[in-house]
Amino acid sequence: MKASLISVVALSVAAVAGAASAQSSREVGQNPYGGLHWSVVAPQGAGWALECGFAPVTIRGIHMNRINHTGSGRMAGRLPGDNGRCRVTKTGGEGPVGLAVVKNGEATAAGTNGGAPAIVNVF
Repeated sequence: MKASLISVVALSVAAVAGAASAQSSREVGQNPYGGLHWSVVAPQGAGWALECGFAPVTIRGIHMNRINHTGSGRMAGRLPGDNGRCRVTKTGGEGPVGLAVVKNGEATAAGTNGGAPAIVNVF
């Protein structure tokens, strides 16, 4: 189950992934989330908490190096740069939770059934 979930996550994220733009400056400016694509899936609707860390950036005058999201089912987004470490923890509900991060068109994925968190490092 875990391997097929990872495959589904990797394929779905790779399909929507474009080229990640590397940020030459720490100031992100008008495109604060133009970096790595990330995606969380929970096909049976499980709840989850996502935490992604990345090299420090400044977005509209705010310094940050982390994002946090909670949800259930599916959610996708982008990080501000071309590197990161994301961790998803299952918080409740039925079924597994999968996580994928895409760099240069290649997805790195992991999944969890509620034991240890799923962690993806992309540098």
